[in-house]
This record gives sequence, structure tokens and C-alpha cells, in this order.
Amino acid sequence: MTINEYQKLAMRTLNPALEQKDVLINGVMGLCGEAGEAIDIVKKHLAQGHALDRDALIKELGDVAWYLAETAYALDVPLEEVFCRNIEKLKARYPEGFDVEKSLNRMELHQQEDGGNT
Repeated sequence: MTINEYQKLAMRTLNPALEQKDVLINGVMGLCGEAGEAIDIVKKHLAQGHALDRDALIKELGDVAWYLAETAYALDVPLEEVFCRNIEKLKARYPEGFDVEKSLNRMELHQQEDGGNT
């Protein structure tokens, strides 16, 4: 399945009564909520001695994917474009792959590029 096929199939379960702005709001709020559920699973593993519940975490990642698809849909953009733009940004930031020094100085570089307006 391609990314865009996923988005199309996922959006079959979108509430058709929602207006575009409500789809956007629901998508962003859903991303936040599902990310919170994912971190709760990891917190229980790291801080409370639970075994890592990989199955539950995978399910939460699926929920994150659904809300990402919904948010992109609200913006009328295919998920593939979202992913491609992210890779372009990462290649520009780390052309040779991740670099600790570039990561540590990224804020400083970003401020210089942005004229100090971050």
C-alpha cells in the first residue's frame, strides 16, 4: 500500500458531517491526543517498570497516522507530499546524515537564516 492509498482508505472513515475547518481541528487535536497515548505507553515502560507493550504502541502509531492523514486531507494535500517535503527539509538540514554539531547549533543557524525571528 502506498502512503496516498493509506490516506484515501483512512479517509473513508472520516465523519462526512464535518466542515473542512472542523476536519483540520479534529486532525491536529487527534495528533496531540494519540501522541500522548503513545508516550504514556513508553512512560509506563521506562518509569514504572512495565514491559514495553509493543502491540499497543503500534496501534497508537496507527492512530497517529490516521490523524496525520486527516490533517493533510483538511489541507487538501496528499500524504506523499507531506513526507517528501519533510525529507527535503531533513536533507537540507543534515545533507550528510545526522550530525551532533549541526543539531546543537541548529537554533543558532536558524536564527541567522531567519534574521533572528524564530
